[in-house]
Amino acid sequence: MLLQIDMMLHPLCSQVVNKIPARISIILIVMIPVFFNMGCHSGGSSHLDHASWTHYGGSPEQSRYFHTAEITKDNVHLLKVAWMYPSEGDDFYFFNPIIVDTMMFVMGKNSSLIALNIETGKEVWIHTKLRGLSRRGLNYWESRDKNDKRLLFTLNNTLQAIDALTGKSIMTFGKDCYVDLREGLDRDPTSINRIQSMMPGVIYDTLVIVGSSPGEGYFSPPGHVRAYNVVTGKLEWTFHTIPHPGEYGYDTWPKDAYKYVGGANVWSEITVDTARGIAYLPVGSPTYDYYGADRIGANLFGNSLVALNARTGERLWHYQTVHHDLWDYDLASAPQLMTVKRDGKSIDAVAIATKHGFVFVFDRVTGEPLFPVEEKPFIKSEMPGEQSWPTQPISALPNFTRHEVTMETLNPYFSDSVKQQWSERLKSAKSGLYVPPSDKYETVMMPGALGGANYGNTAADPKNGIMYILTQEYASIYKLEKVGPPKIDLSENQIKRVRSLYSSSCQTCHGANMQGGSAPSLVAVGQRVFWGDFRNTVVNGKGQMPGFVHVDEATLRALYLYLGGNPRSFAFRGRPDTNMKITGPVADSGGVEIRLDETKAQALMDYPPDMEHPADRYTTDYGLEWMGLLSPPWSSILAYDLNNGTIKWQQPVGEDSAFVQGDKTKGAPSGTLRKGMIVTSTGVIFATAKGGKLYAFNAENGQILWETTLSHESNAQPSMYTFNGKEYLVINATGNFGPDSYDHSKKEGALPKGYVVYALPD
Repeated sequence: MLLQIDMMLHPLCSQVVNKIPARISIILIVMIPVFFNMGCHSGGSSHLDHASWTHYGGSPEQSRYFHTAEITKDNVHLLKVAWMYPSEGDDFYFFNPIIVDTMMFVMGKNSSLIALNIETGKEVWIHTKLRGLSRRGLNYWESRDKNDKRLLFTLNNTLQAIDALTGKSIMTFGKDCYVDLREGLDRDPTSINRIQSMMPGVIYDTLVIVGSSPGEGYFSPPGHVRAYNVVTGKLEWTFHTIPHPGEYGYDTWPKDAYKYVGGANVWSEITVDTARGIAYLPVGSPTYDYYGADRIGANLFGNSLVALNARTGERLWHYQTVHHDLWDYDLASAPQLMTVKRDGKSIDAVAIATKHGFVFVFDRVTGEPLFPVEEKPFIKSEMPGEQSWPTQPISALPNFTRHEVTMETLNPYFSDSVKQQWSERLKSAKSGLYVPPSDKYETVMMPGALGGANYGNTAADPKNGIMYILTQEYASIYKLEKVGPPKIDLSENQIKRVRSLYSSSCQTCHGANMQGGSAPSLVAVGQRVFWGDFRNTVVNGKGQMPGFVHVDEATLRALYLYLGGNPRSFAFRGRPDTNMKITGPVADSGGVEIRLDETKAQALMDYPPDMEHPADRYTTDYGLEWMGLLSPPWSSILAYDLNNGTIKWQQPVGEDSAFVQGDKTKGAPSGTLRKGMIVTSTGVIFATAKGGKLYAFNAENGQILWETTLSHESNAQPSMYTFNGKEYLVINATGNFGPDSYDHSKKEGALPKGYVVYALPD
């Protein structure tokens, strides 16, 4: 029996979006239970047993929960390296291995997809030259009779499929053997340069549900969520995150806003309750992030947790965590499914942790909050044409980040000169929760765009109602400035923007004069690197360099030209290193051939004709140059008991841990942004942290049961699998240590870059 709830909420223009409605239409649909799960196989055994790793977060539930019997709190300290797969390179250090039956699928060898035997690490097949494949991972699906096993992934704005047994591209998938993800997005497809998500999506039944990363500048494409048939590639449904006329939520935007507003995308992890057939979408911010005069209203479904019928894409319920977002507080972590006990009742719940440090918990079926949420008033924006929303939802649960920067909370280890600088700066700035950005003063937001819980940073013990969060306290400093329409050529304004971006995000590693430092020289790099490769590196990261997903397309192109790039190369896609010889069982190469556009439309650069819009636009840098602005610890792992709404325990992680215990040789925050964890049924929490740290925590009290230091940084999600009764922990340790980290790669006995597999001794 499937309980579908359609919450008939009063329009936001006249009352707050999250007020519990008086009318709730309940439709009981009686169906055979197997209907909801037929064909929904994604590994050698059902995903519900949590004994394989078939998705980015382990299973469609994205809980990172794994059933263990062998590895326990008493013996976890005995873990040793069982085998490893060395793989040099910098373009796959975010990749999350998928493990099914006897094979593990990894990235390596100059952007190759590789199938390994999970017992020996021996290569089974290699599919080379997949530059542009989603850096975070891929999806696995198999038919009920197990005769059809395939890997589905995004590659250079397309959706493609590979036979999981042979490694060959499936030439019957989609139109021309692939799906063009640029189509169906309210824009000319040839004008869209960037749409595929950094995340792989999720498998439900015979559907692959995918989000997108369209960029965060003015006029970016909209982030509609789509589901495709895993066998044919046919588009099965689309959910408009920016509603069209006649659709629910359309009146929370200006008329026809869907024609020019972008974003409101799901770039993170989509969670599916497979038993009920409900998909939970953590939707991001609409564009432009920090100035919304062209999108007056609450802006559904931006910054919302949205529950959909996974089979049809129909909205069941939603909850908006930020109204009319002006702070880039998009939902970036996976919604977590668990059963909690409230008032003597067991309730199936879904919980979401946010960038700004709040946890919201809802009845999984009805969307009713399980803990109080109060709409509180905040200060009004004074920007021309802007209408900030008068209230914001504040959860009654304890927040897990600080919300203000003051001299009292400033990092005490700053030098006297830096403290004096910040003393003067804070006198003229404003800091605090939901302070609107301004062109008159700096807004010191805590946390900022990269603070709080981000992708990969939540996990759950689904039966016991405990959610685990990796969090970091990372401020952003904003100040709006008036700009003209975005341009591709190097106007004076663009040069200013590029120089600002370079000084705040690139100069530390590449040097003030671009001649290199801890990272390579960038002098005339545009003459040496194809546009597609350059773009992929900036957006997705490479080596020790993180990905800068916030850079808008116009600024990204201007940066490429600023570094000597040829504008004609914008027509070319990224290419792998053709000089690198790949050894091993190569089965196929390059994916399917993607047809090039004979004519290419210009990306949307201005509002449609005859459409009312603000006289000016404003933008700001992301202000991320002060990561360790507050006193430590900056990064933590914590356990949230959602049965009673309390934080059970909290521990600093990574190099923070050594710092707060007295080692002041390194004063930079450890950062959990690209880290992950696993929750085991025996009460062990595995977690990674900056500096190559790998921990095993006691899930009950946070005690460290075991820790080790990897020879290389780990930025991907850990994975686990069981084979012949033995349990294995997999870590992608292929990243470089940053300039502010201890470098363990040169120590005696250090392992090469690669995928490291741990197990208990026989």
